[in-house]
Formats: sequence, structure tokens, C-alpha cells
Amino acid sequence: MSKIKSAFEKGKAFIPFITCGDPDLETTEKIVRAAVINGADLIELGIPFSDPTAEGPVIQGANIRALAGGVTTDKIFEMVKRLRKDISIPMVFMTYANVVFSYGAERFIGVCNEIGIDGLILPDLPFEEKEEFLPLCHKYDVDLISLIAPTSDNRIAMIAKEAEGFIYIVSSLGVTGTRKEITTDLDALVSKVRQNTNVPCAIGFGISTPEQAAKMAAVSDGAIVGSAIIKIIEKHGKDAAKPVGEYIKSMKDAIRGKC
Repeated sequence: MSKIKSAFEKGKAFIPFITCGDPDLETTEKIVRAAVINGADLIELGIPFSDPTAEGPVIQGANIRALAGGVTTDKIFEMVKRLRKDISIPMVFMTYANVVFSYGAERFIGVCNEIGIDGLILPDLPFEEKEEFLPLCHKYDVDLISLIAPTSDNRIAMIAKEAEGFIYIVSSLGVTGTRKEITTDLDALVSKVRQNTNVPCAIGFGISTPEQAAKMAAVSDGAIVGSAIIKIIEKHGKDAAKPVGEYIKSMKDAIRGKC
């Protein structure tokens, strides 16, 4: 059974995205711990890539800073090993197919299993090409997480039926980044997903305020936030763990209706 499902068992899930190595891996480690203490249910760890096509300027900036600081996939693996000594909530990697290919897909996914990474999100991997990775993910018990976007349209049912772990619902067209409002008809999209699978779904892209998070979680099983967290890290640098933790607590309280 997918360990990721446990993130959704106690109510609506809050899922922060953190770019590994921005500003350095020591700070990333502190931020992950602060996120867990403040109620994160699942953590998305971004492995930096030089050409992150799905990302807006905020997360692109984090990728550039992390790579300039000398972060590597192996160093990130070592960091996850340290985190796994005392952190038990599900963690997934979000990166690009190229990163996995260049490392060696079997080696990469095998290490994910060894260090306790529960899933893999590859935003540039088309659904039709997932067979390149899926057998390896099954071999090493790592969920290959599907993305469903407003443009998925007649493919929504097909993607949902084969989904595992959780489904990442992309709220808006375009790249990641905070948005003043989200205009997609997410009710209809989530309804279609739920007709075809029991796998939980969480909404990401563009969520930055507790109000937005509560609204998205009301429609789905949880909210994913990246750019708004990266902005806090960019502002506070090595001192970001505390303000990120406070922000996560406010978001978690909002989606659980405590604010």
C-alpha cells in the first residue's frame, strides 16, 4: 500500500514544496523539520535542474541559487538520509526527467527506495511516456505521481484510473507562481477525477494565501504551496526555517478550518 495515502488520512493535507539547496542544504534540512513540526502532511523536495520548464521566475531563481551553491543529486540523497532518522511523514521528489535519466533511472529510483522517498513527480513527463519510468517505480515501490491540468480534458479519466500515491491537480495554465485568483472550474475537474479513482488529489500552482488554500482544500483533498514558500526563503536566507514554519502553520490551520 502507498505510504503517501497516510498523508490524507487525518483530514485535508497541506503539502509544502521546498527546493533543495536554496540557499544551502543545511538550511533546507532545518526548513523541512520546521515544516513537519508545524503540520505539513507530506513534503515535496525539488531537485534543482538548469532548465525547469514548468517553473515560474520564483522557483527558477531557487534552482539557480541552489545549483550555484554546488548542490548535487547525491548530496540531496545524503540529506534525505539524515532527515529520515527522525521524520516519518511521506516525502516525494519533484524534478525533471533529464535529472533522472542523467543519473541513471534504475539507480536513481533504487536510491529513492533505499533512503525513504515515497514518490516521484516529473512535470515534463507526458502521461503517454510514463512507461519509461513506471516499471522501475513499481520495482522499487516508489509512486510515480500523475499531474492533471485544466487542459488534460478528455485524458482526465484515463490518467486518474492509472494514478498512484496522489494526484497533483494543476490549478491554472502556465508556470508555477502565486496568483491573485484561480479561475479554473476545479469543482468539475476534481469531480471527474473522483469518478475514476479513490486516489487522493491535491491542488497546486498559484496558491499563496490561507484563504486560497482553504478554498482549494475544500474542493480537493489538500493544497500544495511552492512559490510562496520559496519567496520566504529568498527573503530570509539561512534564517528562513522559523518564518517558513509559521507560514505553514497558518496554511494548515486554514485548510483544517481553525483560523
